[in-house]
Amino acid sequence: MLSLLWLLLLSLITYFILQRGIAQITRTPLWLLWLVMMTPALIWSTWILTHGSRQPIPLILAIAPLLICPVVYWFLVYWGRRETPAIATQSTSQDSAKTTQEKTHLCPIDKAEEAHLRDCFPWSVYYLQTLEYRSQIVICRGKLRTNPEAAYQTIKKNIEHYFGDRFLVMFQNSLSDRPFFALVPNNLKANSENYLKKAPLTRPIFALALLFITLFTTTIAGAQIADVTEKSLQSDPSLLLKGLPYSIALIVIIGLYESAHYLMARFYKIPSTLPYFIPVPFFIGTLGAFTQMRTPIPHRKALFDISIAGPIASFLSSLPFLIWGLANSTIVPLSPQSGILNFNSFNPHFSLLLASLSKLTLGSALTADNAINLHPIAVAGYVGLMLTAINLMPVGQFNGGHIVHAIFGQKTSMIIGQVTRFLMLLLALLEPGLLIWAMLLFLISLNDEPALNDVSELDNWRDFCGLFVLGILLIILLPAPNGIIF
Repeated sequence: MLSLLWLLLLSLITYFILQRGIAQITRTPLWLLWLVMMTPALIWSTWILTHGSRQPIPLILAIAPLLICPVVYWFLVYWGRRETPAIATQSTSQDSAKTTQEKTHLCPIDKAEEAHLRDCFPWSVYYLQTLEYRSQIVICRGKLRTNPEAAYQTIKKNIEHYFGDRFLVMFQNSLSDRPFFALVPNNLKANSENYLKKAPLTRPIFALALLFITLFTTTIAGAQIADVTEKSLQSDPSLLLKGLPYSIALIVIIGLYESAHYLMARFYKIPSTLPYFIPVPFFIGTLGAFTQMRTPIPHRKALFDISIAGPIASFLSSLPFLIWGLANSTIVPLSPQSGILNFNSFNPHFSLLLASLSKLTLGSALTADNAINLHPIAVAGYVGLMLTAINLMPVGQFNGGHIVHAIFGQKTSMIIGQVTRFLMLLLALLEPGLLIWAMLLFLISLNDEPALNDVSELDNWRDFCGLFVLGILLIILLPAPNGIIF
């Protein structure tokens, strides 16, 4: 039953990702793309339901879907890729009012405005060579002659002088690493006003309601972790309070994680929603929380700072709970049921950091032949650590994907994301409990939404901090070497 719930959840997440991203750039039916992406999970789930979890899945069924489905997926995306309609440069006197409106819609500037636009590009800053008209977009290509940040600020200021807030000015790198400017109609203000009428930016009552529901679901999960049975709970409802320490610890960790994102977004004056918790009535009691930013990220520094704030906050808040919880946990014999999801017989060997912390807190009593019966607060700290690791994955829309994008640029970050997918798959062969995680990475798009100024690079301090948090990801995921810790 739990496997079916996870499969349903995975399918909903996959459909949401496709609807928000890929559906905008391809005509391929969404249901077909969803089916291709879900094929590996459907095949594996069918095998487990038919033959049970004890009979291993054949190697061909385990590997082939991961190799074939991504190829089919990208073929379908590019086969149905939307083409930009050509822009007519002249119109005849017989054109109707409708045709004129369509042309105005497609071409955001006229000939007179084009001259003003060319004046916005000083040759000593950015030598403008060509203007390309796309659907509602003007792409300005040329040669960068100065510092990217100075060029962006100068040209942005010039365009705002002639056109006001009519355009969003984007500074991007092409696939050949040649910087170009793009002018996009600024519908953001009007769209934001219309959207806010339906969904206000801050809804504190809604946020508090989700918080209290999550407090309830995580308390139930904490009671189950504390070995409170449903029968004993019916006879004595006060036993539910045993789940409260786990619930409060986990909510503090998740709350600090999302609050760090929220506060950093507000620091850069980016309108954001309040943190909204996501309660679920099974497993750990929640799927975390989220905040939504309503305007584009202005530059890569802001992208980096907003993305790194959350994982640092959750990592630093998870450690005290985890260490205290481990010190109050008990040691049990290692058994075939021991694993990374069995909190009553937890095996920390899969993680260098977890194994080291377990050895430091439990001492010589913990050997390679032992597992740990985790205290509920240790479970909260462990869950927080795993949520940190998931969000630090350098793939697509994860915080780690934003971080490598900000450090290395979008093109290199996509390569890093693809390598990470296959490394996680190899790691899942050593630790089967990571297989669902590895599968999820193949469902996440490698493409990360660029900042308005996506060319200006970070400073050395931010580069160091980014590499440091990626190092944290490594010590969480790399297995503990045999004979060194135990």
